[in-house]
Amino acid sequence: MGHNLNFNEQTGRYSFFSVKEKAWHNLGQVVTDYPTSTEAIQHAGLDYEVVKSQLFTNSIETVQADTGLTTGEPVTVPNYFANVRSDSNTVLGVVGKDYHIVQNRDAFAFFDAIVGGEDGILYETAGALGNGERIFITAKLPDYIRVGNGDDITEKYIFLTTSHDGSGSITAAFTPVRIVCQNTLNASLKNMTNVVRIKHTSGASQRLENAHKVVGLANTLSNQLENIFNEWATVRVKDAEVKKLIQLALCPNKETYDLLKKGAEDELSTAFKNMVEDAFAYAMVNDTQQMDTTKGTLFGAYNAVTGYYQNVRNYKDEEAKLQSIVMGGTAQTRAQKAFELCSSFAKNDNGIFLLN
Repeated sequence: MGHNLNFNEQTGRYSFFSVKEKAWHNLGQVVTDYPTSTEAIQHAGLDYEVVKSQLFTNSIETVQADTGLTTGEPVTVPNYFANVRSDSNTVLGVVGKDYHIVQNRDAFAFFDAIVGGEDGILYETAGALGNGERIFITAKLPDYIRVGNGDDITEKYIFLTTSHDGSGSITAAFTPVRIVCQNTLNASLKNMTNVVRIKHTSGASQRLENAHKVVGLANTLSNQLENIFNEWATVRVKDAEVKKLIQLALCPNKETYDLLKKGAEDELSTAFKNMVEDAFAYAMVNDTQQMDTTKGTLFGAYNAVTGYYQNVRNYKDEEAKLQSIVMGGTAQTRAQKAFELCSSFAKNDNGIFLLN
Protein backbone atom coordinates (compact mmCIF):
# COMPACT_ATOMS: atom_id res chain seq x y z
CA MET A 1 0.00 0.00 0.00
CA GLY A 2 1.41 3.39 -0.96
CA HIS A 3 1.55 6.34 1.35
CA ASN A 4 1.89 9.52 -0.79
CA LEU A 5 3.46 11.38 2.14
CA ASN A 6 5.45 14.41 1.16
CA PHE A 7 9.23 14.01 1.40
CA ASN A 8 10.93 17.30 2.22
CA GLU A 9 14.28 17.29 0.44
CA GLN A 10 15.40 20.35 2.40
CA THR A 11 15.11 18.55 5.74
CA GLY A 12 15.47 14.95 4.53
CA ARG A 13 12.31 13.95 6.45
CA TYR A 14 8.79 12.88 5.61
CA SER A 15 6.09 15.42 6.43
CA PHE A 16 4.17 13.51 9.07
CA PHE A 17 4.10 13.07 12.83
CA SER A 18 2.09 11.01 15.29
CA VAL A 19 2.01 10.80 19.07
CA LYS A 20 3.29 7.53 20.61
CA GLU A 21 1.83 5.33 17.87
CA LYS A 22 3.95 4.02 14.99
CA ALA A 23 4.21 6.64 12.26
CA TRP A 24 2.53 6.16 8.89
CA HIS A 25 4.32 3.26 7.09
CA ASN A 26 7.18 3.73 9.59
CA LEU A 27 7.81 7.12 8.00
CA GLY A 28 7.70 10.50 9.66
CA GLN A 29 8.27 11.36 13.31
CA VAL A 30 6.91 9.71 16.45
CA VAL A 31 6.81 11.97 19.51
CA THR A 32 6.19 10.91 23.10
CA ASP A 33 4.25 13.95 24.32
CA TYR A 34 1.37 15.87 22.81
CA PRO A 35 2.87 18.95 21.12
CA THR A 36 1.74 22.55 21.00
CA SER A 37 0.50 23.77 17.63
CA THR A 38 3.90 25.36 16.94
CA GLU A 39 5.69 22.10 17.74
CA ALA A 40 3.17 20.06 15.73
CA ILE A 41 3.78 22.20 12.65
CA GLN A 42 7.52 21.60 12.95
CA HIS A 43 7.21 17.85 13.67
CA ALA A 44 4.96 17.43 10.63
CA GLY A 45 7.16 19.50 8.32
CA LEU A 46 4.36 21.97 7.70
CA ASP A 47 6.36 25.09 8.55
CA TYR A 48 6.30 26.50 5.02
CA GLU A 49 4.39 29.34 3.41
CA VAL A 50 2.35 29.18 0.22
CA VAL A 51 2.36 32.25 -2.04
CA LYS A 52 0.38 33.17 -5.14
CA SER A 53 2.70 33.86 -8.04
CA GLN A 54 1.79 35.54 -11.32
CA LEU A 55 1.62 33.23 -14.33
CA PHE A 56 3.28 34.10 -17.64
CA THR A 57 3.36 32.61 -21.09
CA ASN A 58 5.49 33.45 -24.12
CA SER A 59 3.99 35.48 -26.95
CA ILE A 60 4.13 34.12 -30.49
CA GLU A 61 7.77 34.24 -31.51
CA THR A 62 8.84 36.21 -34.58
CA VAL A 63 12.07 36.14 -36.57
CA GLN A 64 13.69 39.49 -37.33
CA ALA A 65 14.55 39.70 -41.04
CA ASP A 66 17.75 41.67 -40.59
CA THR A 67 19.35 39.63 -37.79
CA GLY A 68 17.58 36.26 -37.98
CA LEU A 69 17.05 36.40 -34.17
CA THR A 70 13.89 35.01 -32.62
CA THR A 71 12.08 37.39 -30.32
CA GLY A 72 9.13 36.98 -28.01
CA GLU A 73 7.89 38.85 -24.96
CA PRO A 74 6.40 37.20 -21.87
CA VAL A 75 2.67 37.72 -21.57
CA THR A 76 0.83 37.80 -18.24
CA VAL A 77 -1.90 35.19 -17.88
CA PRO A 78 -4.92 37.15 -16.58
CA ASN A 79 -6.92 36.07 -13.54
CA TYR A 80 -4.87 32.96 -12.78
CA PHE A 81 -1.95 32.37 -10.41
CA ALA A 82 0.38 29.58 -9.38
CA ASN A 83 0.36 28.55 -5.71
CA VAL A 84 4.03 28.09 -4.90
CA ARG A 85 5.61 26.49 -1.85
CA SER A 86 8.06 29.03 -0.48
CA ASP A 87 10.75 26.69 0.84
CA SER A 88 11.20 24.66 -2.33
CA ASN A 89 9.62 26.81 -5.08
CA THR A 90 7.42 23.84 -5.94
CA VAL A 91 4.24 24.72 -7.82
CA LEU A 92 1.35 23.16 -5.91
CA GLY A 93 -1.45 24.16 -8.26
CA VAL A 94 -3.06 26.86 -10.39
CA VAL A 95 -5.82 28.97 -8.82
CA GLY A 96 -8.11 31.83 -9.75
CA LYS A 97 -7.79 35.44 -8.65
CA ASP A 98 -10.40 35.07 -5.91
CA TYR A 99 -8.71 32.08 -4.31
CA HIS A 100 -7.56 32.84 -0.77
CA ILE A 101 -4.63 30.92 0.69
CA VAL A 102 -5.14 29.47 4.14
CA GLN A 103 -1.64 28.93 5.48
CA ASN A 104 -0.82 25.77 7.41
CA ARG A 105 -0.40 27.76 10.63
CA ASP A 106 -3.93 29.16 10.16
CA ALA A 107 -5.32 25.63 10.08
CA PHE A 108 -3.72 24.93 13.45
CA ALA A 109 -4.88 28.32 14.74
CA PHE A 110 -8.43 27.10 14.11
CA PHE A 111 -7.91 24.41 16.73
CA ASP A 112 -6.05 26.67 19.15
CA ALA A 113 -8.93 29.14 19.08
CA ILE A 114 -11.71 26.70 19.92
CA VAL A 115 -10.35 24.81 22.91
CA GLY A 116 -7.66 25.98 25.30
CA GLY A 117 -6.15 25.29 28.69
CA GLU A 118 -4.66 22.17 30.22
CA ASP A 119 -7.67 20.04 29.33
CA GLY A 120 -7.85 21.40 25.81
CA ILE A 121 -7.37 19.90 22.39
CA LEU A 122 -4.50 17.46 21.79
CA TYR A 123 -2.71 17.28 18.42
CA GLU A 124 -2.29 13.61 17.58
CA THR A 125 -1.30 13.45 13.90
CA ALA A 126 -0.55 15.87 11.09
CA GLY A 127 1.10 15.68 7.71
CA ALA A 128 1.32 16.71 4.08
CA LEU A 129 0.57 14.66 0.96
CA GLY A 130 2.05 14.84 -2.52
CA ASN A 131 4.27 17.88 -2.88
CA GLY A 132 2.63 19.48 0.13
CA GLU A 133 -0.53 20.50 -1.71
CA ARG A 134 -2.81 18.79 0.83
CA ILE A 135 -2.40 18.84 4.60
CA PHE A 136 -4.36 17.06 7.31
CA ILE A 137 -4.58 17.31 11.09
CA THR A 138 -6.29 15.14 13.67
CA ALA A 139 -6.81 16.51 17.16
CA LYS A 140 -8.35 14.77 20.13
CA LEU A 141 -11.06 16.45 22.17
CA PRO A 142 -11.46 16.02 25.93
CA ASP A 143 -13.81 13.35 27.29
CA TYR A 144 -15.13 10.19 25.68
CA ILE A 145 -18.21 8.35 24.43
CA ARG A 146 -18.70 5.43 26.83
CA VAL A 147 -20.76 2.36 25.99
CA GLY A 148 -21.86 -0.35 28.41
CA ASN A 149 -20.02 -0.46 31.72
CA GLY A 150 -17.43 2.01 30.46
CA ASP A 151 -14.89 -0.47 29.06
CA ASP A 152 -15.95 0.22 25.46
CA ILE A 153 -14.64 3.72 24.90
CA THR A 154 -14.80 5.95 21.84
CA GLU A 155 -12.49 8.91 21.62
CA LYS A 156 -13.66 12.17 20.06
CA TYR A 157 -11.59 13.71 17.29
CA ILE A 158 -11.79 16.63 14.94
CA PHE A 159 -10.20 16.04 11.56
CA LEU A 160 -9.25 18.97 9.34
CA THR A 161 -7.86 18.97 5.84
CA THR A 162 -7.13 21.74 3.39
CA SER A 163 -5.48 21.92 -0.02
CA HIS A 164 -3.18 24.40 -1.71
CA ASP A 165 -3.78 23.25 -5.29
CA GLY A 166 -7.20 24.80 -5.88
CA SER A 167 -9.13 21.56 -5.43
CA GLY A 168 -11.73 21.05 -2.75
CA SER A 169 -12.66 23.09 0.27
CA ILE A 170 -11.36 23.38 3.79
CA THR A 171 -13.04 20.54 5.65
CA ALA A 172 -13.44 20.09 9.40
CA ALA A 173 -15.20 16.95 10.59
CA PHE A 174 -16.13 15.31 13.87
CA THR A 175 -14.83 11.72 13.81
CA PRO A 176 -15.48 9.51 16.84
CA VAL A 177 -13.01 6.61 16.96
CA ARG A 178 -13.65 3.43 18.97
CA ILE A 179 -10.42 2.67 20.84
CA VAL A 180 -10.42 -1.14 20.86
CA CYS A 181 -10.42 -1.46 17.08
CA GLN A 182 -9.72 2.06 15.82
CA ASN A 183 -13.03 2.17 13.96
CA THR A 184 -14.15 5.59 12.82
CA LEU A 185 -17.82 5.52 13.79
CA ASN A 186 -19.17 7.70 10.99
CA ALA A 187 -22.68 8.80 11.85
CA SER A 188 -24.76 11.88 11.07
CA LEU A 189 -27.98 12.36 12.96
CA LYS A 190 -31.17 13.60 11.31
CA ASN A 191 -30.86 17.22 10.15
CA MET A 192 -27.29 17.34 11.47
CA THR A 193 -24.07 16.72 9.58
CA ASN A 194 -20.71 16.02 11.18
CA VAL A 195 -18.82 18.15 8.63
CA VAL A 196 -18.15 21.86 8.13
CA ARG A 197 -16.86 22.92 4.70
CA ILE A 198 -15.35 26.33 3.93
CA LYS A 199 -14.49 27.61 0.45
CA HIS A 200 -11.10 29.13 -0.39
CA THR A 201 -12.42 32.61 -1.04
CA SER A 202 -11.49 36.04 0.33
CA GLY A 203 -13.34 35.40 3.59
CA ALA A 204 -11.97 31.92 4.17
CA SER A 205 -9.73 32.83 7.10
CA GLN A 206 -12.57 34.51 8.94
CA ARG A 207 -14.90 31.61 8.27
CA LEU A 208 -12.23 29.20 9.42
CA GLU A 209 -12.12 31.03 12.73
CA ASN A 210 -15.89 30.80 12.94
CA ALA A 211 -15.82 27.08 12.26
CA HIS A 212 -15.53 26.48 16.02
CA LYS A 213 -19.17 25.48 15.63
CA VAL A 214 -17.83 22.05 14.71
CA VAL A 215 -16.86 21.67 18.37
CA GLY A 216 -20.40 22.47 19.45
CA LEU A 217 -21.49 20.01 16.80
CA ALA A 218 -19.10 17.41 18.21
CA ASN A 219 -20.41 17.87 21.72
CA THR A 220 -24.04 17.61 20.61
CA LEU A 221 -23.38 14.61 18.39
CA SER A 222 -21.29 12.76 20.95
CA ASN A 223 -23.90 13.15 23.68
CA GLN A 224 -26.61 11.83 21.40
CA LEU A 225 -24.43 9.05 20.02
CA GLU A 226 -23.53 7.88 23.52
CA ASN A 227 -27.22 7.45 24.30
CA ILE A 228 -27.88 5.70 20.98
CA PHE A 229 -24.90 3.33 21.22
CA ASN A 230 -25.77 2.39 24.79
CA GLU A 231 -29.30 1.57 23.68
CA TRP A 232 -27.99 -0.49 20.76
CA ALA A 233 -25.68 -2.44 23.10
CA THR A 234 -28.81 -3.83 24.80
CA VAL A 235 -30.67 -4.77 21.60
CA ARG A 236 -30.11 -8.41 20.60
CA VAL A 237 -29.49 -9.25 16.95
CA LYS A 238 -29.34 -12.70 15.35
CA ASP A 239 -26.46 -13.67 13.07
CA ALA A 240 -28.75 -13.81 10.03
CA GLU A 241 -29.89 -10.27 10.78
CA VAL A 242 -26.28 -9.08 11.04
CA LYS A 243 -25.59 -10.50 7.61
CA LYS A 244 -28.70 -8.82 6.19
CA LEU A 245 -27.54 -5.50 7.63
CA ILE A 246 -24.13 -5.95 6.03
CA GLN A 247 -25.70 -6.77 2.67
CA LEU A 248 -27.93 -3.70 2.75
CA ALA A 249 -25.24 -1.33 4.03
CA LEU A 250 -22.64 -2.48 1.50
CA CYS A 251 -25.11 -2.65 -1.41
CA PRO A 252 -23.42 -0.70 -4.26
CA ASN A 253 -26.31 -0.11 -6.68
CA LYS A 254 -30.00 -0.62 -7.46
CA GLU A 255 -29.35 -3.77 -9.48
CA THR A 256 -27.77 -5.46 -6.46
CA TYR A 257 -30.53 -4.16 -4.20
CA ASP A 258 -33.23 -5.57 -6.50
CA LEU A 259 -31.53 -8.99 -6.42
CA LEU A 260 -31.43 -8.87 -2.61
CA LYS A 261 -35.08 -7.84 -2.51
CA LYS A 262 -36.23 -10.82 -4.54
CA GLY A 263 -33.89 -13.19 -2.69
CA ALA A 264 -31.77 -13.99 -5.76
CA GLU A 265 -28.48 -14.17 -3.89
CA ASP A 266 -27.04 -16.68 -6.37
CA GLU A 267 -27.15 -13.94 -9.00
CA LEU A 268 -25.13 -11.47 -6.94
CA SER A 269 -21.65 -10.62 -8.20
CA THR A 270 -18.74 -12.57 -6.79
CA ALA A 271 -17.05 -9.34 -5.73
CA PHE A 272 -20.06 -8.26 -3.69
CA LYS A 273 -20.52 -11.68 -2.09
CA ASN A 274 -16.83 -11.78 -1.12
CA MET A 275 -17.10 -8.30 0.40
CA VAL A 276 -20.13 -9.34 2.44
CA GLU A 277 -18.44 -12.54 3.62
CA ASP A 278 -15.33 -10.63 4.71
CA ALA A 279 -17.42 -8.15 6.70
CA PHE A 280 -19.54 -10.94 8.20
CA ALA A 281 -16.42 -12.87 9.23
CA TYR A 282 -15.15 -9.73 10.96
CA ALA A 283 -18.50 -9.42 12.73
CA MET A 284 -18.41 -13.01 13.97
CA VAL A 285 -14.79 -13.68 14.96
CA ASN A 286 -12.88 -10.45 15.50
CA ASP A 287 -11.86 -10.00 19.14
CA THR A 288 -13.44 -6.54 19.28
CA GLN A 289 -16.77 -8.14 18.34
CA GLN A 290 -16.71 -10.46 21.37
CA MET A 291 -17.23 -7.77 24.01
CA ASP A 292 -20.39 -7.51 26.09
CA THR A 293 -21.31 -4.39 24.13
CA THR A 294 -20.85 -5.98 20.68
CA LYS A 295 -21.41 -9.76 20.78
CA GLY A 296 -24.88 -10.43 19.40
CA THR A 297 -25.94 -6.78 19.74
CA LEU A 298 -27.09 -4.07 17.40
CA PHE A 299 -24.03 -2.00 18.37
CA GLY A 300 -21.85 -4.91 17.28
CA ALA A 301 -23.73 -5.14 13.97
CA TYR A 302 -23.05 -1.47 13.31
CA ASN A 303 -19.39 -1.94 14.22
CA ALA A 304 -19.19 -4.83 11.75
CA VAL A 305 -19.64 -2.38 8.88
CA THR A 306 -17.35 0.35 10.20
CA GLY A 307 -14.76 -2.23 11.24
CA TYR A 308 -14.76 -3.84 7.82
CA TYR A 309 -13.87 -0.59 6.09
CA GLN A 310 -11.36 0.44 8.74
CA ASN A 311 -9.56 -2.87 9.39
CA VAL A 312 -10.29 -5.35 6.60
CA ARG A 313 -10.79 -3.66 3.25
CA ASN A 314 -7.74 -2.95 1.09
CA TYR A 315 -7.13 0.51 -0.34
CA LYS A 316 -4.84 1.77 -3.08
CA ASP A 317 -2.98 3.94 -0.59
CA GLU A 318 -3.49 5.74 2.72
CA GLU A 319 -4.83 8.85 0.99
CA ALA A 320 -7.55 6.75 -0.64
CA LYS A 321 -8.37 5.24 2.77
CA LEU A 322 -8.54 8.71 4.30
CA GLN A 323 -10.87 9.88 1.54
CA SER A 324 -13.10 6.84 1.91
CA ILE A 325 -13.42 6.81 5.69
CA VAL A 326 -13.31 10.46 6.74
CA MET A 327 -13.86 12.72 3.75
CA GLY A 328 -17.21 11.59 2.43
CA GLY A 329 -16.11 8.57 0.42
CA THR A 330 -17.56 5.07 0.15
CA ALA A 331 -16.81 3.93 3.70
CA GLN A 332 -18.43 7.00 5.18
CA THR A 333 -21.59 6.65 3.10
CA ARG A 334 -21.84 2.91 3.84
CA ALA A 335 -21.36 3.54 7.56
CA GLN A 336 -24.09 6.17 7.45
CA LYS A 337 -26.37 3.66 5.71
CA ALA A 338 -25.62 1.14 8.46
CA PHE A 339 -26.39 3.77 11.10
CA GLU A 340 -29.77 4.49 9.50
CA LEU A 341 -30.60 0.78 9.24
CA CYS A 342 -29.70 0.21 12.89
CA SER A 343 -31.78 3.20 13.93
CA SER A 344 -34.78 1.75 12.08
CA PHE A 345 -34.11 -1.71 13.53
CA ALA A 346 -34.11 -0.35 17.08
CA LYS A 347 -37.54 1.19 16.48
CA ASN A 348 -39.00 -1.80 14.62
CA ASP A 349 -41.06 -4.10 16.81
CA ASN A 350 -40.52 -6.99 14.39
CA GLY A 351 -36.78 -6.83 14.89
CA ILE A 352 -35.83 -7.25 11.23
CA PHE A 353 -34.03 -5.19 8.61
CA LEU A 354 -36.64 -4.29 6.03
CA LEU A 355 -36.29 -4.09 2.26
CA ASN A 356 -38.40 -1.15 1.11
